[in-house]
Amino acid sequence: MAEVTRRSLLRSLSVVPAASIATGMAAFPSIARAAEFSYKYGNNLPVTHPLNIRAQEAADRILKETKGRVEIKIFPNNQLGGDTDMLAQVRSGGIEFFTPSALVIATLVPVAAINAIGFAFSDYNQVWAAMDGKLGAHVRAAIGKMRLHAFDKMWDNGFRQTTSSKAPVTGARDLDGLKIRVPVSPLSISMFKGLGAAPASLQFSEVYSSLQTKIVDAQENPLPIIQVAKLYEVQKYASLTNHIWDGYWFIANGRAWDRLPPDLKAIVAAAINDAGMQQREDIRKLNESVVADLQAKGLQINRPAADSFRAKLRESGFYAEWKNRFGNEAWGLLEQTVGKLA
Repeated sequence: MAEVTRRSLLRSLSVVPAASIATGMAAFPSIARAAEFSYKYGNNLPVTHPLNIRAQEAADRILKETKGRVEIKIFPNNQLGGDTDMLAQVRSGGIEFFTPSALVIATLVPVAAINAIGFAFSDYNQVWAAMDGKLGAHVRAAIGKMRLHAFDKMWDNGFRQTTSSKAPVTGARDLDGLKIRVPVSPLSISMFKGLGAAPASLQFSEVYSSLQTKIVDAQENPLPIIQVAKLYEVQKYASLTNHIWDGYWFIANGRAWDRLPPDLKAIVAAAINDAGMQQREDIRKLNESVVADLQAKGLQINRPAADSFRAKLRESGFYAEWKNRFGNEAWGLLEQTVGKLA
């Protein structure tokens, strides 16, 4: 989602595929004839992010294994527009592939946001059991009704963590009245209100200055974003609350996907799903290194238990409200993995 990028990082780059940026050479090796299927893939992350590195490897593999019949050109860092623009383009066929976060595609497929229920997942074992299992299949089916094809394996965006300039968040009571910046997401706003905080929806470009001037005292984001945005300069505490997990759905325009013969579909799907599994491991390792780096930069790290937060959300009616919104079927599939929430 646009929330997790820094457009200024690559603002000076022209709109060229990712491989051209990374190597200064043509995006793909020359082949004897033009590709039978030439597709564009847009995303919102810098070219150096693990998502783009693994996607480029998948594109190279697809070109090789299809003997040049399928070519995928990658356009990173919002080069083809913001998340809303790219979601519209992949629906219309302007681009063939896109990786929206679950919260982005939820604007079109509301049940896709169910993985972002506050404090639902205790760890990655639960995340992947749900999203590689029946819950993920339920969401993919809903995405398919929008004439989009969602590949089997979600890619990782990470757990979201809380930072503050006032005090560490050790339990739900520490969020009471806390002025915290959240993305423009109904689910995020609802969760923090349920926890007793005072959430303020601000664009990501405003986060640093808002923290610096004390318009808000806290914010929440995955650790790599806290690192790249240098929020440690204006925050003192980082609490690894793991309050929301979000990932990327790798989706294709339905008509473009249907045009591929079965043998080519199998090659493309295998390459993209395998790359997604590798990207998950990349993010795991990245998060481990980021914790040490943020501590070295002065952030005090603590790891609160989820119990008090879950209890507060039950008490405030948050879980009951969102169970009603998502429906009993989807909620039941979530609770099969994570246990009783509402």
